[in-house]
Amino acid sequence: MSDQGRRKPAVLVGVALAGVLLPGITLGAETVDAVLSVLVATLVLVVLTQLIHIGPSGRVPLPALAALGLAGFAQDALIWWLLSWLGPKVSELRVEGIGTILLAALITRATVLLASQLAPSAGKVPAED
Repeated sequence: MSDQGRRKPAVLVGVALAGVLLPGITLGAETVDAVLSVLVATLVLVVLTQLIHIGPSGRVPLPALAALGLAGFAQDALIWWLLSWLGPKVSELRVEGIGTILLAALITRATVLLASQLAPSAGKVPAED
């Protein structure tokens, strides 16, 4: 699976985890509203992170991973800040407080980095018998 193919599901998982775990994020009262809110947040995060890609394209050494993770965390925090403003206008998504924004960015970036480091590398194809 390519790096882009790993990143998109990781962003979806990160957004869903942040929405479920953080009390400052309200997804909506009904299941349909919650799913729509997660999809809107995921779409915004995926589009903006595709435009400005910050992150490893495979396995990297720890110092590079830390630097890329910090830059990606800043990017995700800015996107969550945008979502705190944009969310109520397009869905039931509410993000309240800078602490919630920073924790949501941390959860989202951690899932993306975890997916990039744990998934098999795109360059290696298993041998066929």
